Amino acid sequence: MRSFVYTAQPARVLFGVGTAAKVADEVRRLGASRALLLGGDHVRPQADLVARALGSLQVARFDGARMHTPVDVTEQALRIAGEYDVDVVVAVGGGSTTGLAKALAVRTGADQVILPTTYAGSEVTPVLGETADGVKTTRSSPDILPETVVYDVEFTASMPVPMAVTSAINALAHAVEALYAEHANPIVDTLALEAVAGIGRGVPALGADGVDLEGRSDLLLAAWLAGTCLASVGMGLHHKLCHVLGGSFDLPHASTHTVMLPHVMAYNAPSVPDVMERIATALDAEDAATGVYDLVAAAGGPVALADLGLREADLDEVARLATERAYPNPREVTRVGVRRLLGEAFEGRRPDRVARPVG
Repeated sequence: MRSFVYTAQPARVLFGVGTAAKVADEVRRLGASRALLLGGDHVRPQADLVARALGSLQVARFDGARMHTPVDVTEQALRIAGEYDVDVVVAVGGGSTTGLAKALAVRTGADQVILPTTYAGSEVTPVLGETADGVKTTRSSPDILPETVVYDVEFTASMPVPMAVTSAINALAHAVEALYAEHANPIVDTLALEAVAGIGRGVPALGADGVDLEGRSDLLLAAWLAGTCLASVGMGLHHKLCHVLGGSFDLPHASTHTVMLPHVMAYNAPSVPDVMERIATALDAEDAATGVYDLVAAAGGPVALADLGLREADLDEVARLATERAYPNPREVTRVGVRRLLGEAFEGRRPDRVARPVG
């Protein structure tokens, strides 16, 4: 008999097409009336739509969110929030904008309404990752979790296919690692496997029709499930490596997850063969790690760290930073093993296939 602990993360979620038009109602529902709108040049049309929907509820706007949530950027936005006596943060965008909203909320106590434009999943987690002095650190608290998430499928329809591919694999990483996390449980397993299957079906369809709302809806739902997994159980080596690569070497977040995932899966596979078998089945692949690699390659996604701007000379330092502290992972994390893994990811080498058992 399996024993486990499951903690639900309370949040209100609106999902559908055209749901962004309800953002003012959601702000009022929280008892708020002075909104700081967070956006950016890459999501200006969506943010402008939200601004119109908010009307007089919006008192200020900040479009300077950056990857990995630099503390100095948070301080800029914090000054604006204080100047306008903000009581709610409305964020439009991906993980960068959501991260900024969380950083502001945990410092000010303001509520959050998040309107995702990618498949990042961080909008349903109580986790905040911030970067200062070239080091990315994370913390978790109920105060970090957004109060309301408004999923509008139309907000993801304009995401270019290459960005949609890496964003979806980023979400896939949440689901995959949740299946062998320290606190994995049957509830999260069910959500994770559904997310894996949905992303496995959805990514190949992106190239066929990048503006298919039904397909984008399926991917967005899968990303929500994957983010819920990330919120419910701890992560391991994959997320640690991506935090180091992003926070200390400024590699792009989703692309880094996309490159690293199959290699970390291959590293962990000998310790969790049953989990890898379930992932392979969900992907309809012969092997989990190579199945993810092939999914990315067929979709035209990045497969090598070298292509993301990392220098080969940096690999030893990445391995050192990723192994200087112990953390849960199904296979022992050693500097030699991680350095070998990084070398394969740097070159973009296809992981060695592990055959599925017969019968």
